[in-house]
Amino acid sequence: MKKSRILGVAVGAALAMGISSSAFATDGYQLIGIGQYAVGMGGAVVAAPDDPLSAAISNPAGLANMTPQAAFSAEVFNPTRKTNMGSGEIGSHSNIYGIPAIGWVAPAFGDGIVFGGGVYGTSGLGVNYIQPGAVGPAYQFAKNGKLQNPSPTLTSGVAQAYSSITFIQMAPSIAMKVNSHLSVGASLNIAAEQGSFQQTFTPNQNFAKGDLYEGGGLNLSTPSWAYGVGVTLGALYKVNNMVTLGATYKSPMIFTPLTFQAGAQAAQLPNGQPVQGTAGQYSGHLNYPQQIALGIAIRPIRQWLVSVEGQWINWHNTLNTFNIHGPWQGTNVVPLGLHWHNQFVANFGTQYNVNDWLQVRAGYTWSSNPIDNKDAAANTIFPAVVQNTITFGSTQKLGMGWKLTEAYMHAFANTITGPAGTAPFGMETPTSTLAENSFGLQVGYDF
Repeated sequence: MKKSRILGVAVGAALAMGISSSAFATDGYQLIGIGQYAVGMGGAVVAAPDDPLSAAISNPAGLANMTPQAAFSAEVFNPTRKTNMGSGEIGSHSNIYGIPAIGWVAPAFGDGIVFGGGVYGTSGLGVNYIQPGAVGPAYQFAKNGKLQNPSPTLTSGVAQAYSSITFIQMAPSIAMKVNSHLSVGASLNIAAEQGSFQQTFTPNQNFAKGDLYEGGGLNLSTPSWAYGVGVTLGALYKVNNMVTLGATYKSPMIFTPLTFQAGAQAAQLPNGQPVQGTAGQYSGHLNYPQQIALGIAIRPIRQWLVSVEGQWINWHNTLNTFNIHGPWQGTNVVPLGLHWHNQFVANFGTQYNVNDWLQVRAGYTWSSNPIDNKDAAANTIFPAVVQNTITFGSTQKLGMGWKLTEAYMHAFANTITGPAGTAPFGMETPTSTLAENSFGLQVGYDF
């Protein structure tokens, strides 16, 4: 069971890395906010959007209450990841990523109707784990070029887990102020993603009797583009000058398949049996989950804002199982189980206007963990496990319509630990650890 499981159990997690710019973030692989106002508020902006980015991405209804303006954001994202795949704890060799974003809003189509949107993207997200002291199976490489049955005993070698992605999302939006209390809006979410992934084991030596044994695993390292589309619907209701309610629904974002031209593959069926695949085309759909958010924003006094929000994210429908289609021996699809649960998120944010030119803010986010400890081995290279995050931010109004916004985020380290002896490479206990930091600057201009 051990040798048949080793090269398949964690591979689905590597593929899941490629879904989003928020591959490492508080809410599963979703960032808590796009733009530095949203980050500084701990993501609690559904009832209190304040710039085009926080509105277009989180609640497009907020655009209807904004003057014409634009925002430009740049964020440095620094996740720290560690894992034990079976032969000691190791860290990832890639830790710095950039998140640029642009948002805008302007009048359109008549009184009370505005057009706006947001665009953001990242490149290079992923992990790069290399573990020289790993233990795993070797596969006999026959003259016909096919991988044969794995070696009867485990052998020492090098395990490599790698993923890299590029993601771009555009959200053109339209919003309308229905009356003095109600605003509604909608965004069309259009995205493109590129991914390459690898989870392989290479033995250190050949075997006796002239048999040549080589490494096996899933190696989908040729980059592939996929394109997705979905919608966001939002509403804001101003009860009075003190209280505002907000709500959004984000539909699933349906993507075209990621397709890879690849060589021989090795994975595992749900019953634990190993399965090999010949050279050819492999593919899989990886969609973005639907989600619902409800929020309330309260101003106890004119200068002070308090915003509270709750989210539900439907990870189970997108990351419970990932199906890899291709020329597998005896089947045309291998389902890789990640076993993600739906996630509940609580966001808290507060802002205080110190004077006419300075605002300060802080936030806190708590999220349930979508990954159980028992599934640690299946997610060692996708450590989306942080649960507690704090943020700080400020805005300076520079005059003549210009403003500068900064934000800092820290997600406290969290670790999940699987059952003893279930690590994918070796006989140790699998673990995944993640902590995060980010710092961003945003320039805004009111026309």
